Amino acid sequence: MLKIGVWLLLPIFSKAQSDTTLQAADTLQATVRAFELHRKALLTVAVEQLPAAAAMRGTGTSLLTAFNSVAGVRMEERSPGSYRLNMRGSTLRSPFGVRNVKVYWNQIPLTDPGGNTYLNQLGANSMAAMEVVKGPAGSMYGAGTGGMVQFESLPATPTHEAGVEIMAGSYGLFNILGQASFGNQKSNQAISFAHNQADGYRQHTRMRRDQVAYTAQLSTSPAFQLQASALFANLYYQTPGALTQAEYDKDPSAARPAAGGLPSAQQAQAAIYQQNALASLSSTQQLGGRWSNTTALYLAWAQVKNPSIRNYEQRSEPHLGGRSYFAWQKQHSRGSITWITGAEYQAGFFTTRVSKNKNGQPDTLQTEDDINLQTGFAFTQLDAVWNNKWYATAGISLNRQQVAITRVNRYPVTQQQRTYSGQVAPRLVVLRKLGRSFSAGATVSRGFSPPTLAEVLPSTGIISTQLEAESGINYEAVVKYHRQALQAELGAYYFGLRNALALRRDASGADYYVNAGKTNQNGLEAKLSWQKALPAGSILRHIKLEGTYTFAHFTYEDYRRDTLRLAGNTLPGIPSHTCWAWAEVAGPAGLYLQASYLFNAFTYLNDVNTARAMPFHLLGLRAGIALPHGLHLYAGADNLLNQTYSLGNDLNDPRGRFFNAAPGRNWYAELRWSVVGKGKG
Repeated sequence: MLKIGVWLLLPIFSKAQSDTTLQAADTLQATVRAFELHRKALLTVAVEQLPAAAAMRGTGTSLLTAFNSVAGVRMEERSPGSYRLNMRGSTLRSPFGVRNVKVYWNQIPLTDPGGNTYLNQLGANSMAAMEVVKGPAGSMYGAGTGGMVQFESLPATPTHEAGVEIMAGSYGLFNILGQASFGNQKSNQAISFAHNQADGYRQHTRMRRDQVAYTAQLSTSPAFQLQASALFANLYYQTPGALTQAEYDKDPSAARPAAGGLPSAQQAQAAIYQQNALASLSSTQQLGGRWSNTTALYLAWAQVKNPSIRNYEQRSEPHLGGRSYFAWQKQHSRGSITWITGAEYQAGFFTTRVSKNKNGQPDTLQTEDDINLQTGFAFTQLDAVWNNKWYATAGISLNRQQVAITRVNRYPVTQQQRTYSGQVAPRLVVLRKLGRSFSAGATVSRGFSPPTLAEVLPSTGIISTQLEAESGINYEAVVKYHRQALQAELGAYYFGLRNALALRRDASGADYYVNAGKTNQNGLEAKLSWQKALPAGSILRHIKLEGTYTFAHFTYEDYRRDTLRLAGNTLPGIPSHTCWAWAEVAGPAGLYLQASYLFNAFTYLNDVNTARAMPFHLLGLRAGIALPHGLHLYAGADNLLNQTYSLGNDLNDPRGRFFNAAPGRNWYAELRWSVVGKGKG
């Protein structure tokens, strides 16, 4: 369900929220943490930060609008709770879920050692800030050519606050969120609980999620800081399945019917039962002189049950890992030099059982696999600033990944193993500050991505350890401008991917993957923001406008599909043009009005470019008001044009089952209460 405007990066009822209108989000002046740069966004390349002030834009039921407001990034939802994240073409190998993108939460990898990320375990209550790195980030973050996302759950400024939100809307939408934060400069804590539920627009799309998040930060001295985090999510959502063009045109809200000897989604009781638990402990310590160390350790567990139209899959996925690096910094009269070196390691001990599905219950066992995963890399980076005009960063990592699969229900029991080692991921960035308002920079980086566990062990059940890691070199240039109320950014890139992993589906609809060849991915990304604070006594308090544009020309260079040679064809799943715009006007007495718009050009659905999803235009409105005693009321509507569109297409399906319809026109309203206390410094 695409929400045009989303409550994301919620600053845990920060004092900024006591004002009903958005404060000016000076994104180019915000401090970026990615690559441990700790510098203004104006002085970075291919890094996007969404600060807490971007929170007040919608319902907070998902991360969709926040991601879709970033040029070059596209998030899809096949049904409530089922997400797919595409960063510069990574959809090519992601029928669902988040792959080829590395994700961190509070300095620890949310991406498991098998390469999969359960992004649906996160909600607005588990984060206070988000950063997106577009393109290869392997020099410091390991495998993944799409990019990197990192979340922080604590606001930058400690607060003493508590609040409750209650929301209701179309298609059975109902949310409850409770949060509290309390702290000072020495101790800072936040705890939250969220319940989300919806019936969904389509048949068989009911969703329910309960989540608890807790983070505590303790500074025992100016030289030592300790942080502990815990996250638990219990998620259930039904999976309606994709429709053919004829079924989609007849009734886009229908679930997949029975066909070809396979049951309907409802007969199979197709659904995901998912539980995630995560606990982490991290420390930052000044070691004396110019040295410091940051270390983070974590334990995580995921359990998934997935009755589908083909089978019943049960997965248990415990894993652990850690990340540690040392930093050395020297300031001099003309700038600074920072050297960072460290390593990251993860290990997983997974079990997967696949049985026949008999009316939503496991029946005859088909396969049972024990899976041992190890992934790790060492990295080093040198960053230099000269005369506060020249900024240069050079980093490199050396990577190793191993997967060993033992099929225990077949005799003799054998193990299949594959090691991907010796992968080097360098990254070089040079940026020049031009006066007070301009900056221009360029990046050259190499990315690589071994097959994820879902690709080595796809739904066909055939172990595919012969797959090669894909890799490529990214060339990128960007120009940024910031002056008072106006911010602008324009970037262009070329990424050539080799040994591209592409999705295939057999006649039964089971997924499998092949190394299909080479791709050429050319892109243009633009961002514009303007804001105006009006004089006291004016009817309006301020006006704010934002917009992004993405152009993507992604084609196959040397592409093999059976006997077909499809060089020059467009990659499926990626629209050539995307445009997002947002506006806010704030009036007297705490009143405000927000409007948003998203345009998505047509999208090819298969490699041969014979099927495509039509363009769509999405318009949303929201109005709110602050009431006495900490109350805040707002209401809004999405898809006001009542467009019929598919959000989260199933690619390369041999039977033409491509379409997962998104909701029509829908409404929501929320009442929020918060109280702000006075903390002690």
